[in-house]
Order: sequence, then structure tokens, then C-alpha cells
Amino acid sequence: MNENNKNAHPQSLPLGKVGGALGGALQHKINLKTKPTGSLGQLEDIALQIGLIQQTLSPKIEKPVMLVFAADHGLADEKVSPYPKDVTWQMVLNMVNGGAAISVFCKQNGFNMKIIDAGVDYDFPSELPIIPSKIGRGTKNMMHQPAMTTAECELAMQKGADFVKAEAKKGCNTIAFGEVGIGNTSSSALLMHRFLNLPIDECVGAGAGMVGEQLEYKKNVLKEVSRKYNPSSPLETLATFGGFEIAMMAGAFIEAYQQKMLVLVDGFIASAAMLSASQLEPALKNNCIFCHQSNEKAHSILLERLEAEPVLDLRLRLGEGTGAAIALPIIKSAVNFLNEMASFEDAGVSRETEL
Repeated sequence: MNENNKNAHPQSLPLGKVGGALGGALQHKINLKTKPTGSLGQLEDIALQIGLIQQTLSPKIEKPVMLVFAADHGLADEKVSPYPKDVTWQMVLNMVNGGAAISVFCKQNGFNMKIIDAGVDYDFPSELPIIPSKIGRGTKNMMHQPAMTTAECELAMQKGADFVKAEAKKGCNTIAFGEVGIGNTSSSALLMHRFLNLPIDECVGAGAGMVGEQLEYKKNVLKEVSRKYNPSSPLETLATFGGFEIAMMAGAFIEAYQQKMLVLVDGFIASAAMLSASQLEPALKNNCIFCHQSNEKAHSILLERLEAEPVLDLRLRLGEGTGAAIALPIIKSAVNFLNEMASFEDAGVSRETEL
């Protein structure tokens, strides 16, 4: 089989074309603030988007939650990462102990972080604050068989959806998804390759640190994996090339859209999960803010294909949800200026005049 994709889905409509009367009212409110028109730049776009998601002129960020999904990948046996598979469970414990970057940033910025064992090849002590939700002890090695069965993939997606539904019932309206799993940039590259009909070379980057001959080896492994399979649907594609954590995120993205939640998208792996989910629910992109452009080579290409403008570019490539956690204060700034900044009339300030 060649490297072409047969599962790509047309892009959803830009927000500006579906805003209707509410969109016009939000834009009018934004323009009446005491500032030159457009001078708050991307913050104005974010404020408009969140107002449309929440269907209100006065949107709020309420009880933000970070769900971190952890799972192992059978393809890691092919040495597509410089780190051993054990690093997955070790990093989960580091998160639990507050030592990981995502732990620090969630604590700093008011995210309620929850860690979910989606399929780590390790038995965590039951007393730890890790939510047990294993589909299996890691996916299968794609070099020999599909990563998941479609039934396993559907179960993972349903579990991801259930986690989001539970948070929505508690009053959360803003959610983000992080991940940890050695080998998951390889899965993400394969999903991007298939769903966007791009060559593997454009979809593969350093990941956790593959460079030079190691990077070429990684590319060759993924090309060989791709040649083995010809999935016929988005679900089968996700099952063939994905990971348990990626599938849970995909289900979580779809449910967050259905719950009318604001979704803060992290880096390359989270974006690949969102891309996978969008094959089944194209409109979910309207609820997504892409929080940063990863330093992972393929992410800039993926964002361009999604017609997404990232909030930040800090050369991050850590994953875990770190970019989304860091971006939250900026997202809050967009909401706060819309709700709290004075209008020209309120402040008694003369407006700019038309020339």
C-alpha cells in the first residue's frame, strides 16, 4: 500500500461564518471597549470564540480541569524513542508527587489535574490518586499487528467521553487533555500521515530526542508500519495506529464538544487526537483553542492544515498538557477584558472617528 490517506474529512466552517446574531453582538461589545478597534489582537478572537461556544455575551471560565491520560505503546519495542518504556509509569508517579512540569503549571494556574491510567504496563498502588481505567497493558506492536482492535478503541473513546461527562456535571466548562506514553509521537505521526494524506517524513520529528541516524531509523520504522495496513474508516485508522491514551482523548474531545465546553488543545499529540476525533465530529474544532505551537516539527504543519492560530510559541515539546496549562491565564484575560473592561460610553472616553 502507498502512504496516501483515504479517510480525510472536510474542514468545519470558520467560527465567523456561523456566529450569526450572537456573533455580531459579541463583536459589537468587543469593539465598544476603550481601545482602538482590534488592538487586543488575538485576545479579541478568543473572546468572540468563547462567547459563541457558551452562547452568551458574558462568558466565564469555570472549574477548569486537566485530564492527563497515560498509556504504553507496543511500538516502543522497536526503539522509536530514546527512552525505555518504564519511563511512562515513572513519569506518572512523578506527576502524582507534584514533580512534573504539568503538576507545577496546573497548580500555578488553577487547573484541577486528574491522572488516568488508560493502559500503562505497570500496577500502580491503589492508594495513589491515579484513576484506574486500563484498556490493556499497552497497545500491540504495530510492526506485527494493529495497535488496538476496533472494540478496544471504541471502549477507550467511551471511557474518555465518560470522564468529560462527569466533569461537566460538576460544573466544569473548560477542559484540557494531557498525555504521557513513550512512543506516542510515533502513533501521532502515523495518524497525521493517514488523516491528512501527508508523507511520513513531514509527520515525524524528534519526539523525546531522536536525531540524526536515530530519526531516520524512526521514519523508516513508521513507513514500514504504514505499508502494512489499509484501514477503511476513521475508527479503524485510530485503532490501527493510535494509543489507548490517544483514543481516550479523541472520545473526550467529542464529548467536550457535545457538552458545549471550551477545549484547550495542547501540543502535537493532543492535536493528533483532536484531528482523529474531528474525522467523526468535524465541528468540534469550533470549541478548540490551540494553545501553543510545539517545537515538534510536524505540529506547525498540522496546525496549518487545521487552519488554527496557536496562542503561544515557546518552543515547547514536552507534552503532558503543559502548553494548555500555561495558556490558561491568557484565555482568562480574553474573558476578563470582555466582561470587565469599560466601554467608551461607561468611561466617558471619546471614540475614534471615521476618516
